[in-house]
Amino acid sequence: MIQVMVIDDSAVIRAQYQRILDAEPDIEVVAAAEDPYVARRLLDEVHPDVITLDVEMPRMDGVTFLRKLMAGRPTPVVMASMLTQKGAEISLEALRIGAVGVVGKPTPDHPWSLADFAIDLVEEVRAAAQARVRPRPLAMPGGPRLVGVGRHRHCNDAWPVLIGASTGGTVALGSVLSRLPADSPPVAIVQHMPPGFTASFAARLDHTCAPRIREARDGDALVAGQVLIAPGGVHMEISGIRLEPHVRLYEGERVNCHCPSVDVLLHSGAKVLGGHAVGVLLTGMGADGANGLKAMHEAGAFTIAQDKESCVVYGMPQAAMALGAASKQLPLDRIAEAMVRIAVDRESHAAV
Repeated sequence: MIQVMVIDDSAVIRAQYQRILDAEPDIEVVAAAEDPYVARRLLDEVHPDVITLDVEMPRMDGVTFLRKLMAGRPTPVVMASMLTQKGAEISLEALRIGAVGVVGKPTPDHPWSLADFAIDLVEEVRAAAQARVRPRPLAMPGGPRLVGVGRHRHCNDAWPVLIGASTGGTVALGSVLSRLPADSPPVAIVQHMPPGFTASFAARLDHTCAPRIREARDGDALVAGQVLIAPGGVHMEISGIRLEPHVRLYEGERVNCHCPSVDVLLHSGAKVLGGHAVGVLLTGMGADGANGLKAMHEAGAFTIAQDKESCVVYGMPQAAMALGAASKQLPLDRIAEAMVRIAVDRESHAAV
């Protein structure tokens, strides 16, 4: 059983979480607290596998408590935040500090339904229970930035790179993207996140990375020096023709319990780009993206899976490896160089 502590200043929300989580056969709420002070006392008596933590509370906010928790008793934490710009910014800071997941709390003025929230809450708790919690540096992990690829800004100069990530992916993507040169190959990303959070995530990365990074808009072309991140709540696929690809955004049913789905992006990449692309699957629970990476691999694309040691959750890459979907398995700090090398120099596969 996955034992969970719920921390939220609303008795109604605490009861709601308990109903949702206790309905699952593998999850049990063992404690509930109205604020971090009560939670701290309870932690002397119970030892939860996962903590769900509200962002805004009156006596101590969630991020302050998270810092104290990660310093003294590191525990997998799922942040619960209102679907607002402020909530997104605070949640991204929490992920940087050490939280492993975030769910968007439904509000009366937001279309995100309680049913969607329940699905995401259960998924994030299960993922968090498998996560390896490590000390998190104050700065986004990166490394030496790669030299410019020296290509003109046309999508047919460098092959597009398609990336999928889930639990632990916000930090992993920061590590990969911070190494890219300003004239990087075109990049399209699906990161499992709630609606309303991806724009803030893209903006934060854009401030620290050399390429232009933003939330994707329907019809955006894949061009060198630009990274597009799929908005939460809609699928993103590659459309058009190989020499002039663009992204298409659309509402649809969840695929592998996710919207956006990594499989949707990668399957479309296999269909439109064939072998003229690079596919990358980073840390995350479950198998979303494994079949899509296999489709890209079979279409002739070079495909990369993150290795177990550098993953927060070795689920999605492991599923891809089991299918024989990856051309190469690499540690996180080698992925940026490998994907740029392959996207620009088609003959260097053996050197990766």
